[in-house]
Amino acid sequence: MKRLITALFALVAAPLAFAQQAQGVSKDEIVIGSMQDLSGPLVGFSKQLKNGMEMRVEEINASGGINGRKLKLVIEDHGYDPKKAVLGAQKLVQKDKIFAMIGTIGTATSLASMPILFEKNIPHLFPLTAAREMYEPLHRLKYSTAATYFDQMRAGVKHLVKLKGSKKVCTLYQDDDFGLEAMRGAEAGLKEINMVLAEKTTYKRGATEFSSQVARMKDAGCDLVVLGTIIRETLGAIGTARKLGWNVEFMGSSASYTDLIHKLGGPAMNGFYSTNTVNNPYLDDASKNVREWGQRYKDKFKEDPAVFSAYGYEVIDLFAQIAQKTGPKLTTDTFINTLENFSAPRDMFGADAMTFSKTKHLGSNRARLSQIVNGKWTPITDYITD
Repeated sequence: MKRLITALFALVAAPLAFAQQAQGVSKDEIVIGSMQDLSGPLVGFSKQLKNGMEMRVEEINASGGINGRKLKLVIEDHGYDPKKAVLGAQKLVQKDKIFAMIGTIGTATSLASMPILFEKNIPHLFPLTAAREMYEPLHRLKYSTAATYFDQMRAGVKHLVKLKGSKKVCTLYQDDDFGLEAMRGAEAGLKEINMVLAEKTTYKRGATEFSSQVARMKDAGCDLVVLGTIIRETLGAIGTARKLGWNVEFMGSSASYTDLIHKLGGPAMNGFYSTNTVNNPYLDDASKNVREWGQRYKDKFKEDPAVFSAYGYEVIDLFAQIAQKTGPKLTTDTFINTLENFSAPRDMFGADAMTFSKTKHLGSNRARLSQIVNGKWTPITDYITD
């Protein structure tokens, strides 16, 4: 009878213990996933992200892991296509059994994957997009780190208008949700200082010709142009203006804050302003820690690091800090409980201090303003608070 009772108890207890064990967490390993664009228009960014993420994972594992568990990172290619993102998320959830999704690039691709993750109680953490949908509406499984395009432009345009004494502010923005966020942020910032956009111009995604838009803004007498652009369009708009002999000030968002702007655009890009949330790491950086990190990165990947390399490194490091603080009993609930009471100071790349709570799922809503000076991004403000 004793043996029978013991056997019955074991049968009942086993599924209960299994239910309490989080997916992707074993005695020796934590499996995490990410989706990157390794074959589409953002492959340059995602390659850097992937490098930074893998570098931090290797460092963590070399130092013993997280509470004795090694990290396993599985990356899927979504090609910047929401349909492929759905398939990638299904594979990561069902086959790879990930514990969390971290650092996915792209707004539409992140949104496409969220329902699949949330159905299985898997957190969507620290995506590489500054869209408000990454933390709004409030959901216990979605968290973001950096200021939205709206907040960046709202604060950045006010500061630059005051700094330069601008009288007429215009905008050129991509005709989609991303561009609208940048335009609306600029509009909101100007309203706070009793100004309005003097001219609004748009372009379709993929456009390569900006002569008519630039001529229109020039004719309007604009002395500051706010750009809702990414890389190619930033280069095209500024390059067109310079060819027309129009030396107006330009300001972009973190979407155009990349070393590719000054590398591809050359001297014409000097003077360009952009909001940013993490500093581009240069090998001659003033910080010894950044210089040493940059050299390790270059030794490993045979190329200089860039801001997206730092992003990738940071999101893995942030996850590791939270998981370490959670302790050995790592489940989705214990991890989320830790995250909802977590704060982090500024890091070596200049990222703002972050705090999270049950009702605050965005780490920081502040951005700083930088400018290309002599072919390098140079911070000209600390984090803007007004």
